[in-house]
Amino acid sequence: MRGGLSAEAEQLYLALLRGERAGAGAALEELERVGLTRGGHVRPPRSALAAIASEHEVAALRARETAEVLARAYAGRGGVDSDFVEVLGDAGEVIAAFEEMQGQAKTEVRALDPGSYLSPQPEASPAQPPALARGVAYRVVYESSLLQDPQGFASVRQSIAVGEQARAFPGVPLKLVVADSDRALIAVPTVAGGNVVALLIHPSVLLSALIELFEAFWRMGVPITAGGQDNVEAEPTLATHRLLSLLSAGLTDESIARELGVSDRTVHRRVSRLQQLLGAQTRFQLGVQASRRGWL
Repeated sequence: MRGGLSAEAEQLYLALLRGERAGAGAALEELERVGLTRGGHVRPPRSALAAIASEHEVAALRARETAEVLARAYAGRGGVDSDFVEVLGDAGEVIAAFEEMQGQAKTEVRALDPGSYLSPQPEASPAQPPALARGVAYRVVYESSLLQDPQGFASVRQSIAVGEQARAFPGVPLKLVVADSDRALIAVPTVAGGNVVALLIHPSVLLSALIELFEAFWRMGVPITAGGQDNVEAEPTLATHRLLSLLSAGLTDESIARELGVSDRTVHRRVSRLQQLLGAQTRFQLGVQASRRGWL
């Protein structure tokens, strides 16, 4: 269940909450497997959500371990001599390669961004707007701590405003850029500091591994919207915690409204706000994101 619950299983779970009957099928089997139903009867989703969140954490640990192996490989780059690896030891050379990759990209640029090694905030690339204008898609996973800095978040907002898709995840291990599936650039600061070394990777098993590394962090990341991070630090309030607890127990909007003494419309509005805040497209995803953050 690397990507969470399937859309079919999620819809079936919601239908069962409304009292509808379910026949046999793959969606029901999936719900049984993750513990959301037992014998066709709905169960509270809290434990299943916690299990999914734990599984994401395990995937994150494995991804970081892979990143450390790669980092050790290019830290000892003195012996690197391969047709598919170019060592870039000059900061100007690294920047030029980064800009060239974006300029030549045809379909997509993917990146992991722990922030600039020469400044604490992520920095918008001047090559990004022209690439987006000609139809190149951008997907970037940012180190979540960068978004707590107003200047850093402003830079991310600027990129989102011109068309970038962005997600956040804690512990992004290295700076990575992948152009289409043709080239990747990985960069780290030198041991002594004050400079950056990088490897330009051409098609190879290593390039495939780097693409998988990006996709693992993309699956685990929380989507960022232009205003989506503003109020995260103020949460969860007592009202939010109670609402999430009722949702995780499987109550309908009508039941939650009665419990809280508010209207159904108010419940819907509060849930929609939390979905936007955490970048969740569905209520089930909201539960996963809230569980991952320790809000449940």
